[in-house]
Amino acid sequence: MISFSAVAKRYAGGQQALNGVGFSIAQGEFVFIAGHSGAGKSTLLKLIPAIERPSSGSVLVNGQNVGSLQRAALPYLRRNLGIVFQDQKLLYDRSVFDNVLLPLAFSDFDGREAAKRVRAALDKVGLLARDRASPVQLSGGEQQRLAIARAVVNRPAVLIADEPTANLDAASAIEILEIFASFNQVGVTVLVATHDEALIARFARRVLRLARGSIVD
Repeated sequence: MISFSAVAKRYAGGQQALNGVGFSIAQGEFVFIAGHSGAGKSTLLKLIPAIERPSSGSVLVNGQNVGSLQRAALPYLRRNLGIVFQDQKLLYDRSVFDNVLLPLAFSDFDGREAAKRVRAALDKVGLLARDRASPVQLSGGEQQRLAIARAVVNRPAVLIADEPTANLDAASAIEILEIFASFNQVGVTVLVATHDEALIARFARRVLRLARGSIVD
């Protein structure tokens, strides 16, 4: 499903974020990307949806070299990817329902089918009863569940999360990881970047550890 081969990423000014990274992830795996702050976890995840492009090497997603895709092709790639950002990127001037609906506004679903998908996604994360609330009325854990619902409303093949529990208490963090595990159980490939060793010990099936831009374990 995902393959990195000799991937390096250098930013302007010479900062080396990744150096010679290589690994493969099969369809249906649940993988943690672990490492200290600044190890390269976020950069690695951003290469998968081509938010960032590699300086060298190749990144393949379902056999497609995403680093060489033209801009016009990116929306088609990203329809198969669900992305949960560390800062959530919620729209606070829209309701919970409308936040989840937004990705479907760029697809071919009619209004009834789109609404059905939104309700199903909200139900999956336990927020269906709060569909008309504003995101500012939600707790931190609920806001993260809202971000997950928005990420999965397109029913993606791959779910990517960058430090999704960084600002949550331990109980809420476990709830979020249990949601990811439930998607994985129905065949979704899941990648979670975290530095939380307690969560890794509790949920990990496979871990890729980064240090200074290289995989060390």
